[in-house]
Amino acid sequence: MPVPPFSRSTRRVRAFAPDPDAPGRECDIPDCHNAGDYRAPKSRESLREYYWFCLEHVRAYNAGWDYYKGMSPGEIESNLRNDTGWQRPTWPLGRNGGISDALEAELAAFAGIGRARATAPAERAPPEIREALAILGLDWPTSREAAHSRYKTLAKLHHPDANGGDKAAEERLKTINLAYAAIRTHLPVGVGA
Repeated sequence: MPVPPFSRSTRRVRAFAPDPDAPGRECDIPDCHNAGDYRAPKSRESLREYYWFCLEHVRAYNAGWDYYKGMSPGEIESNLRNDTGWQRPTWPLGRNGGISDALEAELAAFAGIGRARATAPAERAPPEIREALAILGLDWPTSREAAHSRYKTLAKLHHPDANGGDKAAEERLKTINLAYAAIRTHLPVGVGA
């Protein structure tokens, strides 16, 4: 029966199968006359030079193999970092021929973190008062004097007496009062009003 195209073979190569490139010689362990069908690297420095062992001796060799034996923690870390780039030199993005400032600005704008919109963490408003600042229409950083001035303007505008006793204006004034109180508790005392 012909094998249909694109079918997978059900034959699997076992992990302990002899190496097909074995040189057809005896095991490299003295006094072992079994076939040396399994290769093992000679050392960390010469990974392409092999010992040829029988199955029993390659298992024993592999059980005792420690690639990092004799390395300091710093050397191990350096070796692992080099392995992440396949032992090839790498550079952080933006250095040594990296992306240009124009391309970086476009990528940042696409991601929604453009340079013009991004603010340094020290300049960002505390999370507790961001909503209050938005209610009063203030930018961060602000002073007590600026907050007080904006509060007075909004209080006069939304006061129920100035709006003929409108309940919606009264609710807006309550929201403005709460926002101003929240901002005052986070601004340093003695600066401004």
